Amino acid sequence: MIHQRFRILSISVAIWLAALVAPSMQAAAQVVVDITDPSVEPLPIAVPVFHGVEPVEIQVAQDLASVITADLERSGLFQAINPAAFIQSPEALQNGPNYSEWRIINAEALIGGLVETQSDGRLRVEFRLWDVVSERQMTGLAYFTTPDNWRRVAHIIADSIFKEITGEDGYFDTQLVYIAESGPLDRRIKRLAIMDQDGENHRFLTDGNTLVLTPRFSPTALEITYLAYYNDQPRVYLYNIETGRQEVLGDFPGMTFAPRFTPDGNRVIMSLSTAGNSDVYVMDLRTRDVNRLTYDTAIDTSASFSPDGTRIVFESDRGGSQQIYTMRADGSEVTRISFGEGRYGAPVWSPRGDLIAFTKILGGRFHIGIIRPDGTGERILAEAFHAEGPTWAPNGRVLIYFSEIPSGPDGSSRVSTLHAVDLTGQHEWTVPTPLGGSDPAWSPLIP
Repeated sequence: MIHQRFRILSISVAIWLAALVAPSMQAAAQVVVDITDPSVEPLPIAVPVFHGVEPVEIQVAQDLASVITADLERSGLFQAINPAAFIQSPEALQNGPNYSEWRIINAEALIGGLVETQSDGRLRVEFRLWDVVSERQMTGLAYFTTPDNWRRVAHIIADSIFKEITGEDGYFDTQLVYIAESGPLDRRIKRLAIMDQDGENHRFLTDGNTLVLTPRFSPTALEITYLAYYNDQPRVYLYNIETGRQEVLGDFPGMTFAPRFTPDGNRVIMSLSTAGNSDVYVMDLRTRDVNRLTYDTAIDTSASFSPDGTRIVFESDRGGSQQIYTMRADGSEVTRISFGEGRYGAPVWSPRGDLIAFTKILGGRFHIGIIRPDGTGERILAEAFHAEGPTWAPNGRVLIYFSEIPSGPDGSSRVSTLHAVDLTGQHEWTVPTPLGGSDPAWSPLIP
């Protein structure tokens, strides 16, 4: 019998966690996926429906398995085995797997789960992950939550599986904020919207009466900064996701690019234009003091901090064409890092600090690429008619961007859609939105 150690942790409102595995068992696991290898074959994984008895338990049990499967398969690293091939039932699996039956269908990893209703109306959701090859339990956790919060539990479980098998943090328990677009091109309505990373739990945050652009998450995932036009003048707002409260940071008539948070969340970095010259500035959110970082006759814009806060990447045409530069956080040591063909823009530093994503325009085509901070290792991950605005998953292994394609009978209109691609460039998928979507920003893992 597997030894059980329980420890209760508060990981969010309405979700509690208990461990169901001994550390020694985790160390013995043999199933591993190399997330950085573009030639790696997806890992065959069996995700049976969780076991439940009461009607609400049975429904949640089915929903959990469906969302976990979708999360893992969408990453391109896992291949879910057809449930029609399963021999052992979810109920029988509660006593442990019959490994030989799972090996027959070529499963290398196996998930078992249980949903139970508690006396206070909450659900206890338990899952275990087994390595079929070495016949070991890799991890096991139990969550206590309200029935309407089952979807988030599914994402958290998928994150746990992803990390256990790849060694990398997951990104499924996250949100996306973006600009929802509708209406004709010359009267486009743009609303601030938020949803889970898989497109579910979608809601609009603004009503569309004001033009909004380029939202960005704070490091806590609790606030969004975005640009809106008020009386035809750009104004920067802070939006609290939990309360819906909006706060004006200031009016910036010369703004050329919306702000991003610094890694500590206490400042925002932005571009302002004075007398026709665009430079990079930092604003302290507590004092509202604005500090200028670049002094150049060129256009300096689209700045992003490194995760440790010591360096900044930005785009500039100071060399005669649009290229990517880095500098220290105080504006010193400006260094050009892009030297390929075409024009480079919209650089964004990875949460891991090892890469910078960018948009590249070459030969009339738009590309989404990555480059190391020292300018080496440039790679193109995606290409589209009009691809822009890359944003990183919190684990630094996946990017989401938006692209525009011609639409309408004569092709004179445009439809914007969100797309995701992993760092190998081999796995790309469309992120569903109810309307057109642009300017995405990926949240950190939800606290």
